[in-house]
Amino acid sequence: MADADESNLTLDRSMPAAGRLEAVAPLIRRRIAPNGGPFTASGTCTYVVGQGRVAVLDPGPDDPAHIDALLHGLAGEHIEAIVVTHTHRDHSPGARLLAARTGAPIVGCGPHRAARALAEGEVPLLDASADRAHAPDRVMTEGDLVSGPGWTLVAVETPGHTMNHLAFTLPEAQALFSGDHVMAWSTTIVAPPDGEMRAYMASLDKLRSRDETIYWPGHGGPVREPARFLRGLACHRRQREAAIRARLGAGDTGIAQIVAAIYQGLDPRLRGAASLSVFAHLEDLVGRGLVAVDGTPRLDGTYAPV
Repeated sequence: MADADESNLTLDRSMPAAGRLEAVAPLIRRRIAPNGGPFTASGTCTYVVGQGRVAVLDPGPDDPAHIDALLHGLAGEHIEAIVVTHTHRDHSPGARLLAARTGAPIVGCGPHRAARALAEGEVPLLDASADRAHAPDRVMTEGDLVSGPGWTLVAVETPGHTMNHLAFTLPEAQALFSGDHVMAWSTTIVAPPDGEMRAYMASLDKLRSRDETIYWPGHGGPVREPARFLRGLACHRRQREAAIRARLGAGDTGIAQIVAAIYQGLDPRLRGAASLSVFAHLEDLVGRGLVAVDGTPRLDGTYAPV
């Protein structure tokens, strides 16, 4: 799921087409679900790893037609595992449809887990995209693996976008399936209470220590220079934090004021995402003692520099 603005980051807006199962690398095929939009690019990327005995990663939304087409493309092959990166409704519900059709086990991330409970008076709209029905057969944690002939998927814990978010390395291809944590076409929305900025930044730093040469994300095309791109993402977030603190220093006190000032020309459909992104930064800044708030951090809170 995408964030709202990336003016200081070089992105790849070229969009792979939805609707067909195609080979994108020797061990990787991709079919994009037809759920495109401002937050999902051309749709959710469902990946097939291996040949003959395969893993299916992120079967996508609750869309029987997408699952039908995927199974048609895999006729004669056996699904060893259905692997899920995180519990948002554009990624995980399709796993249950696919499991019902094939009997394959659902593995990967655990049940949905938000960063924190709702604050008093806070409405659950912030967590509206959570798939709370996700109940995997096997929860994977750091270093756990699932494998088949010629392929291995190894779990890498990357909380932030959601707190149960996993990426998966494919060592045989020096590749990483990055889910919604890192995407070439957009930055990632980090929306409290579902996600947490501090955890997201720590997960970016964690990936910077790795040596995969290509990322296959949950939306859009591949990240072809991960080390450079991760540096750009971290820099973008630091610049966004600095801009928020500058607006507070200039007298802004609310999220709506800050969004209007730093997201000029923003597509109105993305204003809610921008507000949540600013909220995530403010929540982090309050936690670090750099910003004060009247009570608990909230979307409608009053903020001031410390």
